[in-house]
Amino acid sequence: MTEQASTLYAKLLGETAKISWQELQPFFARGQLLWVDTTLNLVEVAQAVADDDSAKVAAWLQAGQVAKVAEARAQDYLDRDPDLWAVVVSPWVLIQERVTGASLH
Repeated sequence: MTEQASTLYAKLLGETAKISWQELQPFFARGQLLWVDTTLNLVEVAQAVADDDSAKVAAWLQAGQVAKVAEARAQDYLDRDPDLWAVVVSPWVLIQERVTGASLH
């Protein structure tokens, strides 16, 4: 990882926070939420989006590991109100459900 990439990673990590689904609903309504599978590191995905690393992002999209939040997932989050983590990479807000006992991925 280059110094610039390392600095960006640290910046994104520092901007990652726990958030409720209720707080995220306006971003969902605008189509600005990206869901990140728990098998991936949320900050690494955010860094790839920020760096416009289209190869990595396309691979995750193709594999179904990153996706725009669909209506069914939004309803599930509304029903369950799980712990979510989010980081902003404008215009996107990347979110990931927190797995009990896990770090940011």
